[in-house]
Amino acid sequence: MSKGRVLVVEDNMDTYELVHFILEKNGFETFLAVNGRDGVTAAQKQRPDLIIMDMSMPEMDGWTATAHIKRDESLTSIPLLALTAHALPADRQRAMDAGCNEYITKPMDLDDLVKAVEHWVNKR
Repeated sequence: MSKGRVLVVEDNMDTYELVHFILEKNGFETFLAVNGRDGVTAAQKQRPDLIIMDMSMPEMDGWTATAHIKRDESLTSIPLLALTAHALPADRQRAMDAGCNEYITKPMDLDDLVKAVEHWVNKR
């Protein structure tokens, strides 16, 4: 039985495969959207338990996609984790202002990622 369904919005397939592997190994079901626009659509259709959002993507960046998701009353309660190479304090603040619940920088510690996913899925 799955611990939860996680939407991973990520345009880098190597990163997605790594996140997919570690989360599936730890009992989570994952599915992919390759840009922010598809991420918003997937969140609306799939209603995941958690969203992991890259911030730099084509079509629609993660900050914009996060803001769209958090403005949708039917999606606003879904926890959203930023997973990004942007490590400056201003980038972190921008992500939190857009509606992210947590900010994880790449390269990420896989144990910390799993702990964060478990925390937010269980909190929901």
